[in-house]
Amino acid sequence: MGDGHGKSAAALGMAMREAAMGGRVVVIQFLKASNLIESSFMEKLEPEIKFFRFERSDDDYLERSRHEQEEDAVNMRNGLGFARKVLSTGMCDLLVLDEILEVINKGIVSIGELREAVRDRGETDIIITGCDMDMGICDFADDITQIRPMNR
Repeated sequence: MGDGHGKSAAALGMAMREAAMGGRVVVIQFLKASNLIESSFMEKLEPEIKFFRFERSDDDYLERSRHEQEEDAVNMRNGLGFARKVLSTGMCDLLVLDEILEVINKGIVSIGELREAVRDRGETDIIITGCDMDMGICDFADDITQIRPMNR
C-alpha cells in the first residue's frame, strides 16, 4: 500500500522471483489498462506467470458511465471469485491481487468478501496491492509493506 509508485512493480518482481524458483504464479489485475496485460513482454512470462484481467473498459473507473461501472463491478467481483477458485484448487504458489485495495475503496467488494476469498488459501502466498488500506486488512494479513515517495 502507499501513495508512491512501484507497488505493482514490486509485486510483479516478487512474482518473477517466485516463478524463477519454480513456483506457479497467478496475477489478477483490477483497475488496470489492458495494454499492460496484453503486452508481448507479459506473454513471454507465461506459462510460469499467468495474468488475468476481468474488466472490459480501459477508461478510469470513475469516468465511466454508471452502466459501465456496474458491468465492470460485476466483472471485478467475478475476478475475486476466480481468485477464490485459484486458491481452493491450489493452482498456484503465489497469487497477486493487483489493486484489490482500490476495488475495496470504491465499494465494489468488501473487506469481508476479500477475507472470505483468501481464508482457505492453504500454503499459497498472497500479495495485495493498492493505495489506501482499510485497517480491517490487518486482521488477516501476514505482512504489510508500505511504499511511499521520499522528498529530497
